Amino acid sequence: MEHNNEKLHGYFRDDGTEINPELVPKPSLCVLCRKDDNPNEEIPCILTRADQMGEPEFICYAFEPKNKK
Repeated sequence: MEHNNEKLHGYFRDDGTEINPELVPKPSLCVLCRKDDNPNEEIPCILTRADQMGEPEFICYAFEPKNKK
């Protein structure tokens, strides 16, 4: 869907730049998270990863270990 040549769906940075979720790498921390592969968490997880692309360290305050004891 487009409105005045602007996309109205997908993922976008604050400046309007589109984010291709296929090109956002998944840090190893995400693989260990209980929310990994949860469709309800897909949007916040992709946005968190995209926001930190290129940073030396990935930090996720929503991280929950899969094997929480």
